[in-house]
Amino acid sequence: MYCRPRPSQVMPAVVHPTKCCVTHSFQNIVVPHIHPTHHTHVNHINYENQHSFPQTQSNVNQVTQSNVNMGPRPGVAGAYSPGMGPGMGMGPGYGGPGTGVAGASTGMGPKQGPSFSGR
Repeated sequence: MYCRPRPSQVMPAVVHPTKCCVTHSFQNIVVPHIHPTHHTHVNHINYENQHSFPQTQSNVNQVTQSNVNMGPRPGVAGAYSPGMGPGMGMGPGYGGPGTGVAGASTGMGPKQGPSFSGR
């Protein structure tokens, strides 16, 4: 069986952006410029004044110290209140309950004190 060729289909035209081409032409024009030169020879005499500044050096070590009173803090097992200790000049009565080592004597005997329930 013989098949006739089908006619070609024509699609709509695809229009691409215009390609722009630029051509440059040049022409050289010569303009003479004259730059005269004059030389002056100058002899210089320089007096060098030499100054010296002998110096000595020393080192100073500056040490500062500050004592900060943080106030009473709750007791912690095995710890002293920070910054407080014997000989700090706080006077008698300092170091009452709640400021020393947990479980240390507070001046109250056995089964005495604010938390004793009477057993």
